Amino acid sequence: MNIPTWVWLVTIAGFGLVLAIDFYLVARNPRKPTFRECTFWVVFYVSLAIAFGVGLLVVTGPSYGGEFFAGWITEYSLSVDNLFVFLLIMSRFSVPDRYRQKVLLIGIVLALVMRGIFIAAGAEAVTRFDWLFYIFGAFLIYTAWKLIGHEEEEAEFSENIALRTVRRVVPTTENYHGSSLSVMVNGRRAVTPMLIVMVAIGTTDLLFALDSIPAIFGLTKEPYLVFTANAFALMGLRQLFFLIGGLLDRLVYLSKGLSIVLAFIGVKLIFEALHHDGVPWAPEIPILVSLGVIVGTLAVTTVASLLKSRGDRGRTPADQNGSAENPAAGSTDPVADPPGSSDAALDPADPAARRSEAHADG
Repeated sequence: MNIPTWVWLVTIAGFGLVLAIDFYLVARNPRKPTFRECTFWVVFYVSLAIAFGVGLLVVTGPSYGGEFFAGWITEYSLSVDNLFVFLLIMSRFSVPDRYRQKVLLIGIVLALVMRGIFIAAGAEAVTRFDWLFYIFGAFLIYTAWKLIGHEEEEAEFSENIALRTVRRVVPTTENYHGSSLSVMVNGRRAVTPMLIVMVAIGTTDLLFALDSIPAIFGLTKEPYLVFTANAFALMGLRQLFFLIGGLLDRLVYLSKGLSIVLAFIGVKLIFEALHHDGVPWAPEIPILVSLGVIVGTLAVTTVASLLKSRGDRGRTPADQNGSAENPAAGSTDPVADPPGSSDAALDPADPAARRSEAHADG
């Protein structure tokens, strides 16, 4: 796929223009967006990505178009998982509701810039060192296993090294000062928690890119498709955060679905590397098969999550009290659960905390 320089420039300029308009709208009226507004923008960004993919299908053929859609759906799903951690960070730093849009938008822009650098480096490495696919594949399988293996761990936000460095090197105020990133305190410039939380979101998203970038390289080797799929996945994430914020705690099987997707792509990468090295039994998995596995897995886990959540909410207080009073009817533990220990009280950020922990352990 030979992409002229001017196409790259036009694409980047187009993304920049959309983000600039988005930033202007947020800066002009900082507030918590309405459900209708969020729905409009999420539909707009999804439609934009679909139109771009259809354009690729027409101009470059079904192969590259299919690779884009598979990569975009995978990255978008992983970005939804990131929302769990974004929610945790917002709560950890007590960000006022009216400024959460700005924090998310700037954090996403930082993540997009850093991912662009990461993609450029990764694309160059992939073209020079084919053996990297073995490492990428093994890492994705390991990450998938870690996602499942951390199900019972308590959700918490752990500051990464970049955030700890900023806190240690730069003077920081204790309180917010509107939406300002820095203020003068006793004649000395100090940053506010607003900047700290932006760094937290941007660098945490980059941490998650350690599995999402190898994952998309398992679906396409074209840097242009990798970049555009990531850009479309990140754009609109701000509105999606507010749109499905109330649904995050219902997606109880999302991490399981993502672990299956990551494991599948990891196996696909290893098979492709073996096939490239002349191993006769190693198959090449077509992009349409990959797309079907990704969409099917995410659809099944989403429906299963919503059905389980509906079933949990459908339990009457009498049923719950009966389970507590009669251990034989529910838990085998004869001691009644303490207040706040029910499934409904679990932190909705738990799946992403497990994913963050998986990165840290890896």
